[in-house]
Amino acid sequence: MEWKYLNINVNGKHSGQIKTICPQCNHKRTDKSDKSLSCNLDTGAYHCHYCNWEGNINCKPKKVYNKPTWRNNTTLSEPLIKWFDSRGINQSTLLKLKVTEGLEWMPQKDKEANTIQFNYFLEGELVNTKFRTGDKCFKLIKDAELVPYNIDSIYGKKECIITEGEIDTLTFVQCGFDAVISVPNGATTNLEYLDRFIESHFEDKETIYIAVDVDPKGLELRTELIRRLGAERCKIVTYGEGCKDANELINAIGKGPDAVRTAIKESKEIKVEGIFEIQDIADQLDSLFEQGLQKGATTGHLDFDNLISFEVGRLLIVTGIPSHGKSEFVDEILYRLNLLHKWKIAYFSPENHPLQVHVSKIISKLTGKSFDKKFLKKEEYEEAREMMQDNYFFIDPKESSDIDTILEKARWLVKKRGIKILVIDPFNKLEYNIQAGMSETQYISKFLDRLIMFAKQYSVLVVLVAHPTKMRMEKGVFELPNLYSINGSSHFYNKTDFGICVFRNEETGLVDVYVQKVKFKHLGKGGLAKFHYNINNGRYLPSEGDFPVWDNDNQLRKQVFNDRLNNAPMQSSIDDWDCPEAHAEQYEEMLALK
Repeated sequence: MEWKYLNINVNGKHSGQIKTICPQCNHKRTDKSDKSLSCNLDTGAYHCHYCNWEGNINCKPKKVYNKPTWRNNTTLSEPLIKWFDSRGINQSTLLKLKVTEGLEWMPQKDKEANTIQFNYFLEGELVNTKFRTGDKCFKLIKDAELVPYNIDSIYGKKECIITEGEIDTLTFVQCGFDAVISVPNGATTNLEYLDRFIESHFEDKETIYIAVDVDPKGLELRTELIRRLGAERCKIVTYGEGCKDANELINAIGKGPDAVRTAIKESKEIKVEGIFEIQDIADQLDSLFEQGLQKGATTGHLDFDNLISFEVGRLLIVTGIPSHGKSEFVDEILYRLNLLHKWKIAYFSPENHPLQVHVSKIISKLTGKSFDKKFLKKEEYEEAREMMQDNYFFIDPKESSDIDTILEKARWLVKKRGIKILVIDPFNKLEYNIQAGMSETQYISKFLDRLIMFAKQYSVLVVLVAHPTKMRMEKGVFELPNLYSINGSSHFYNKTDFGICVFRNEETGLVDVYVQKVKFKHLGKGGLAKFHYNINNGRYLPSEGDFPVWDNDNQLRKQVFNDRLNNAPMQSSIDDWDCPEAHAEQYEEMLALK
């Protein structure tokens, strides 16, 4: 944020401490010339000594959430009590977790329906409600805060259980466990709602029982929870053959509450690193048998996606002649992976300096507009900046730029912010720590091994940009580099999972992107994709002819629209998401936005 957006006049200064007129109270003052507002231009802090208005322009404003009204309706109908009783959950448990019942307008039905109401409390205050009908239609309160269900129950406890749904939470409480929560939005790997609770509610945990469903989506959720919370203190809860969750187990013939308690008692620790038995991966193996090998995350550029798709836990190396657009194309890949798949990104990118210039380039890609207030509307700029606040992070350590420091910062970002991509751009800007007697080839081999281990351990896609050695020219044209051309070692080709070369073709005016290595066949096959480069917004457009139709749409707004539309049955109760005609009209309006 800039001072001018708060109507604070800093008289063109950029540093130091100044006093100026307070825009909040000056119109009420008798002495209009009194400069009561102190501003620290270095830290961004401001404070009015007259009206006590204060803040910091570098701090993201606290989001204001819609809060439902708590109606302490403890009367539950006989059919609802009997339904829960048939699932092994009695009335006292429902009252303990403040489950209510009532009519609610449900968008899937386009009418009011009787609903079970799972009430989400935070610090004793109702912050959200999930409504469920008997035929499994769901809805959360629009614009309410997304928090884990029953989150207050685990505060200050040494152990807790994490489930995939409210009914499983009720099941564990029914069986005598108090510190139990549920993820609020099912088996999704987007755990952004956990960020604010990592320190306050999870830092003190000695044991965390992961008790999610044993199906493909549940396994993905389990993996992400373990990645965020730390394998060393997580235990895996399973339910035996024929049961996918705790509620099925309590209701299985011959089972009951004792079986649920036994499942917790016999939960499995995450095995010692590097030692596995078949039973350790049985769930994942069964899922692979049923589902087959799946293509990885794609960018939306069809020709390019036919050549390569991405997975976390892998290493991508990008090379190319200096000034041919390696970093720009990396930004292209990553902004699309973030928009489409919600993979948060951390950059160590000292060549993209100063930082605000790098950020401005990404904002241009997101919005489709040149980073200039003549073309980029203020509200679009602010939307993009706010989105980047939650999804993009930058590593710029003052103490050192060696790989130990970079990975230490990245570990923190995995835990606290949930990043899934780490970019090191370029390799030659890292400080070398070559031990005595070690050759450069040996050093590079160990360095790449560290990146690969980090990628696997923390389920992160590591992207390394590396310059080739000096390339030969023939008739004024550079030869095409490859991964073996990178200065220092052939290990750059041998050890990576993915390899890409970005090459600006002077003859055609196109950017040729060579996918030179894809280690696993289900993720791609390699080949050439050709792109036009849009100088106005930094985007790459697949070449489909001599006269490209430039993409200047606001991709951020389009994706936000699609996300809201996809989540409408769960997270929205407003009318405008329930009419297909309204969708089409709004979508056309968005596409027309310039």
